[in-house]
Amino acid sequence: MSSVAIAEHPGDLVTALRRMGGLATVGDIVAATGLPRNEAEAALKRLLETHEGHLQVSDAGELLYRFDPRLMVRGKEPLLTRIRSAAWGAFQVGFKVWTAAMLVVYFVVFAALLIAALTANRDNRGGWSRGRGGLGDLLFWHWMFGGRGWRRGGLYYGHRHAKRLPKEARPPFYKKVFAFLFGPDEPKPTQLQKDRSTLRLIRARNGVLTTAELVEHTGLPLPEAEEEMGRITGAYAGEPTVSDQGEIVYAFPEVMTSAHGRVSAREPNPAWLRLEYPKELTGNDRKSDAIITAMNGFNLLAGMTAPWFIFPRLGIAGPLAFLGLVAVPTVFSSLFFGIPLVRRWALKRENKKRMLRNVRRLLVGLVYKRSIGQVTWVSVEDAVRHVSSKLESFDPSPKQIRKELETLAAEFDADVEVDDKGATRYRFPNIRSSFVEGELVRRRLSLHQGDIGEIVYDSGDSSAEASARDMASFDRELASAEIDLSRYLPAPDRVGFEEDFAVVAEDDRRRSA
Repeated sequence: MSSVAIAEHPGDLVTALRRMGGLATVGDIVAATGLPRNEAEAALKRLLETHEGHLQVSDAGELLYRFDPRLMVRGKEPLLTRIRSAAWGAFQVGFKVWTAAMLVVYFVVFAALLIAALTANRDNRGGWSRGRGGLGDLLFWHWMFGGRGWRRGGLYYGHRHAKRLPKEARPPFYKKVFAFLFGPDEPKPTQLQKDRSTLRLIRARNGVLTTAELVEHTGLPLPEAEEEMGRITGAYAGEPTVSDQGEIVYAFPEVMTSAHGRVSAREPNPAWLRLEYPKELTGNDRKSDAIITAMNGFNLLAGMTAPWFIFPRLGIAGPLAFLGLVAVPTVFSSLFFGIPLVRRWALKRENKKRMLRNVRRLLVGLVYKRSIGQVTWVSVEDAVRHVSSKLESFDPSPKQIRKELETLAAEFDADVEVDDKGATRYRFPNIRSSFVEGELVRRRLSLHQGDIGEIVYDSGDSSAEASARDMASFDRELASAEIDLSRYLPAPDRVGFEEDFAVVAEDDRRRSA
């Protein structure tokens, strides 16, 4: 169905879905809107890309499209959240401009006044001789505002990213001043940038993916992974089918088509190799933070003591002098130190969220390792030992690890067993089943060969006919070869960290190449 055809019927489709509480089959939409079956199916998949929803399977093996009953648009933030974000952003911009002027200018002014005050008794004129500057001034401003290599408007993601840049492209000092106040710039990959990793996974797995495999890649909770799979299906012309075991398997024939023949791709890192670093308060190295602290501390001390030290020695007086050299720098310097202290509370909450996400990703690695081959038990003690040994920077508690393991077990409907001593352990046969179903479809379709095969089952088939056809195909596959899934579990015993700025930086390199 063309995009024009889809656009002609969105009102009817949305109205019908709302009337049905967001749950419908293709047949429901056909009956409610009068759209031909292929157009109704294409419209539903297109709606999955833009609205919150995912696919389910009925007891009879039929695909169900489940949307939020309110037909919520994906990624839409509440009005209050948007207003709050805009207000905070405006404050940051204004305060950053003020900071650039205040910290450096007051530092230079107070340094000059202090030198003048200390030398006032030696100077018959009660002042100091003004120099003409020179190389020292040029070096100072070059250090403060950077050289030619720094791209105007460039973002500072912190010293871990900055030290990877060429020396001439290192961020100027004022960027570190801003980071001291508000933290390093947050890398914000676009949806297309983030999708490239998933598309690489699809290509690496020959155009076929299951939700369990997406969880392996992202570490997302299973409900969120189902939502994401629905979006990807709509965005990249995915073809969902239901296997004989009731597993939804997604094929992406268009992603596998290429003008260069056989398609291959390097598989992206799994979730346990994509852990998140603890978020840093400033993102700066210790030396930069020490310099900034010293400069602002000097301004604060100089402003507070100016009426008793600088003013009498230089004969300065009056309300304007007090306002400009005492009140303003004292308030500014206090705010300069106060804002990072307030941010520290929010940082603590954010790092707890990161820690829990990392715990989950490590547990995904452990559970998948015990489930992809021969399905074996995972005890709570195994989980605590595994996570604690690999996540020392966050130091999660055994209670937090146990809770995340219980959540994972509930998502995948794991088998649970409690021994005589009260120790709990879990088995995850559904994970292996999902991988097996995906592999069987992968072998049958062979999308990497450039032949898309029978991607879309015949719309004229009944459920029984479609199920019989799939069963016959699966039986042939099972009879022909043993299924080895170990290649779909990269580096199960390793862990690694990956940051969002790497995604943005990779895209920047692609554009500049």
